[in-house]
Order: sequence, then structure tokens, then C-alpha cells
Amino acid sequence: MNPEALTSHLNDEQKNAVTCPPSHQLIIAGAGSGKTRVLVHRIAWLHHQLHIPTFQILAVTFTNKAANAIKERVEELLHNAVTGMWLGTFHSICHRLLRMYHTDFRIAPEFQVIDTDDQLRLIKTIQRDMKLDDKAYPARKTLYFISQQKEKGLRANQLDDLSDSYTHTLKDVYLAYEQYCQKSHLIDFDELILKVVETLKAYEPLRRRLQDQFKHILIDEFQDTNRLQYELVHLLHGAHNYITVVGDDDQSIYSWRGAKVDNILQFNEHFPNVQTTRLERNYRSSASILNAANGLIANNQKRLGKSLWTDAEAGDKVIVYTAYNENEEARYVVDSIQHNHQQTMRYGDHAILYRSNAQSRVLEEHLSRANIPYIIYGGLRFFERAEIKDALAYLRLATNFDDNQAFERIINTPTRGIGPSTLEKIRSIQKEQDISLWQASLLCLSNQQYALSSRAQNALKGFLEKINPYSLECVSRSPNLPSGGHTWCGGVVVHENGYL
Repeated sequence: MNPEALTSHLNDEQKNAVTCPPSHQLIIAGAGSGKTRVLVHRIAWLHHQLHIPTFQILAVTFTNKAANAIKERVEELLHNAVTGMWLGTFHSICHRLLRMYHTDFRIAPEFQVIDTDDQLRLIKTIQRDMKLDDKAYPARKTLYFISQQKEKGLRANQLDDLSDSYTHTLKDVYLAYEQYCQKSHLIDFDELILKVVETLKAYEPLRRRLQDQFKHILIDEFQDTNRLQYELVHLLHGAHNYITVVGDDDQSIYSWRGAKVDNILQFNEHFPNVQTTRLERNYRSSASILNAANGLIANNQKRLGKSLWTDAEAGDKVIVYTAYNENEEARYVVDSIQHNHQQTMRYGDHAILYRSNAQSRVLEEHLSRANIPYIIYGGLRFFERAEIKDALAYLRLATNFDDNQAFERIINTPTRGIGPSTLEKIRSIQKEQDISLWQASLLCLSNQQYALSSRAQNALKGFLEKINPYSLECVSRSPNLPSGGHTWCGGVVVHENGYL
């Protein structure tokens, strides 16, 4: 491929960023300035012109959707399939590392990743066992506390200087949460990154191996990285590899969930000989919008500095309307749509953007009263639907009998006659014997000491058989499994100390 083919559709600033000789790079990319195009062409340039193997390129994006789009565009540009390249979010990259090097990270290869819904269920269970009041200790607030500590790189046993008894109780919940996850081989999203960071800091051979592998590391939306993610970038940086970060300090909007704009502001201070490129030409908006945006952005106190421009037409003026409340705001929006519609504009030419789903109700009410047809985009994502999470829980438990979270979710889903009293008996056995809920169920069926009603016993047997056809054989081979004993289950010997 001719090098011109990789740069012919780029402006001068984009071309400078794409063809930059190997070095650390800071690309300040304003909104609509073609940063994705620059990333795509930079990756293609590294591979095609500098002959960097794809497996030595690590590209980190803010969403999996963006990663897929970049991969498709790189393949289209090179007219060839791209295999082996590490491309994804911080979480997906760390997940891949944990799977690939699970021995070095000292985790079970069959570990399961849990989402926010699973975490909340687990925290509610832990706090119920600790007899904590739900109103005094809301599960979401506890989860936020745990997430905050993990983003700071702190484990529960590292929280020593606690100012009050409330925070000390949260620490106890955090500790129980960690122990539960370790025993059940569960990893949450924050843990994905924290585990990698902790191990790379402590285990030099793996750190050197990854530094040698990733010759070029490219990171998108760098203004939205948090402290832990920034530390991971530092750990992956070695003497013979290069970091390219793309971002816009004026677009940093996620400080409420840990993003630190200082990561991009101080990049020049933390890495040597950084080449800085500013992408200021906007291809998305009219001049009126850019002028309004530049006027607002100029008031930011700490910024790297840039001024967006376009050769597009000025376009319509920006209108700012300050409403007294949400109903007045909705009336203004609907009146504007009706006025435009009377001027021959279609209803489908309008889009209403709002910050949270809660705002849609008032807008929908006013649109309905005005007989204006509308479509709501969004809703639950596929993997957040209850039926999908239930199906995945079945698969999780089938591959990991210690997954207590999955066990609790599906033991009576769909309803099979296993009520709260039966589940509570299984939980008490689990705590008493310090075993998993699965093992406690086997013990409940095999030992007369834990007799269940005939209906509950049959229902529990049926459930265990659904997950593992050999479950009843487990019971029959160990009719009176004592504490500290062992049983055969699906080819795995279960002992009080774990899997043997």
C-alpha cells in the first residue's frame, strides 16, 4: 500500500499525529475534529509503515462499541483482517489479561464477572446477615463506598484511619464482600483493574513481559480516566514502548464517577519528550454553535487551550431558554415543535435530548396532549434484562459450583417450590460448615440432621439435577457427609478446604 493512501484524506494536523515518529504523543482533539479517524489511521500506519505486529499494539477505548468501530475501520483501511491486536475498554483489556495469565494473578481460571445488579444483591445479603438496617445502610451507598476504595487502590484491611463508626461498619461490609467474592471466584468491574494493577506492581516478571509486548499503547478519551486507570498506564509504560493519548480537557464530564482531568493536563509532566498535536478543525457543527461553545469553554480555569473552527456556514443562531420548572420547559419544547411543524417541518426532523430517563415522563405527557407522535430510544440493555441474567446465572453455576451469587438468583427461578425457609436452612448450613451454597444443598439432602419436607427435598433435588445430572450421585455416594468430609461431584472432589 502506498503511504499516501493512509494520509490522503487527512488535514495537516491529523497527518502530523498519524505519521509522528515513535514517541509519546498527546493529541488534543476538540469535538467533531476527527479523533477516531486519527486513531484508525495511526494504528494502520504503525502496522503497515512501521511494521509493528498487531499483537504489539494496545488500543484502549471508552466503550466496546467504539472498539468494534475502530477495528472495522482499520480492516477497511488496510483491506485485510486485523488479528491479535489488543483493542477494547480498560475493563475488557484487564479481563483478557486475567483470563490469559490467571496463574500469575493467582485467581481461579473459572472466575465470573458480576455486574452492579449482582453486587447489590450480594451486599444486601451481607448486610442482612450482619443485621444492618437497610434504611441506615442503603446497598447502593455501600456499593459506592466499596467502588470508591477500589478506585483509590485500597483494600478493606488497608482502611485504618476511619473517622466514625458508620464508615467503620462500611469497612466491615467491604471486608465480608471481598471474602465472599474470593471464595466464590467472583470479580466485579472495579476489581478487574485493581487486581491487574496490584499484581503488576508486585510481580516484576509479568510487568516486564507486558511492557515488552505492547510497543505502542493508544488511549482514547484520556480526560475520562480515573486514578487507577492512570496507574495502570504507568505500569504498562516501559523503557522501550510509547504512549499515545487522545482526549479533550474541555470535555471532561465524569468527575462524579472518579475521572481526573489532571491526568491529561499533567501528561507532559509525567512522560518524557511528548509530541503535542491540536486537532481544532471541526467537521460536525456550524460556526454559530462553535462560537457559542468557544465562548463558554474560554471560562474554564484549567485547560490546555485550543480554539475550534470550521469553514462551514454560520447556520442558525443558538437559542437559550431558561424555564421556571420542568412543565414550562416541556411546554416550550412542544410549542417549538408545533410551530416548526406548521412551517412544513416533519415531526421526525426533531430530536429531544435529556440527561436522565426520569426527565422523559413530563415530556411524554405534553407530547401526548398535543397529539405529537414520538419514539423513545433506550431502555434496558440486552444483558441487563432479568431473563438474560437468569440464563447467564444458570451457565455460571454449571461451570462454577462455588458461585453463590448465581445459586441464590436461580434456585427458585422459575418457581419450583423452594421457599425462603428452605433457602435460609441452606444458608445456615453454608455458614456453619464454611462451604458453598451448592455444597450445603448436597449436605442438606445427604444428612438426616438437616431434614427437609418431602416437597422441598424433591424440589431441591430437581434443581441440583438440572445444573449437574450427577448431583444425586453425589448424594448417594456420600449418604451422611460429615463436616470436614468430602464428596464426589461431577468428577471434582470437594473437601472442606476447597477443590482437590
